[in-house]
Amino acid sequence: MSVLKTSRKYHKWLMLFLGVQFVTWSVTGAYMVFFNIEYIHGNTLIVNHQNKINHQNIDYSLEQLLGSYPTAEDIEVDTFINKEVYRFSHKDKKVMVSAINGKQLSPLAKDEAIKAARYFYTGQGKIASVEFISDNPPFELSRRVHSDLPAWRINFDDLGNPSLYISATNGKLLGKRHDYWRLFDYMFNFHAMDYNDGAIDNWLLFWFALFGIFASITGLILMYFRVFKSKISELSSNGPGVIAGAKSL
Repeated sequence: MSVLKTSRKYHKWLMLFLGVQFVTWSVTGAYMVFFNIEYIHGNTLIVNHQNKINHQNIDYSLEQLLGSYPTAEDIEVDTFINKEVYRFSHKDKKVMVSAINGKQLSPLAKDEAIKAARYFYTGQGKIASVEFISDNPPFELSRRVHSDLPAWRINFDDLGNPSLYISATNGKLLGKRHDYWRLFDYMFNFHAMDYNDGAIDNWLLFWFALFGIFASITGLILMYFRVFKSKISELSSNGPGVIAGAKSL
């Protein structure tokens, strides 16, 4: 009986302590599995254009490029809104130049950023607002693309208030976000019990998980005494013949 009393005591206090977090895990976990992860990532917001480079359109040669930008590094030939461009690094800056006429296209003007956003966007929403981000990027912009700042944030008047981030230095799509993703990010932080950067390797989560295991063990002990032990006691109160009959079954 000492095991029963001890288990009841610790189970009660552990569940009082862990109950709110268990509810939080359930709610946040349900939200994260309810939505398709491809939609949460915003992949349905954009068209993945597979543009091929037409070398016949390149009238600005690599020699001319190096003549104008002698310290150019990491040069690549790509497309920007179906037009061939050079992207490279020059004096610690990322630059985009037209491969057709050699015109420097970066930093992108507001109108060009809007054209790029509409080029990628699959929805029918109109442009709600446009923001220029030069520093202190919002939390929803991945740290991996901070080197591509400054950037334009194009907000659309559509379901979930989607936003596309276009780099002002190279015209690339840096990210796509909507309110369901933003809420998903908060849900993940609460689920992982990390309220700083969303990492799951934190001690708070470890201790709550450990106490949760203890609570489960004490709960199993209580179930044993209340279900199986009580059943045996009930049979023994009806006489040894009943127990023998139950065992023979």
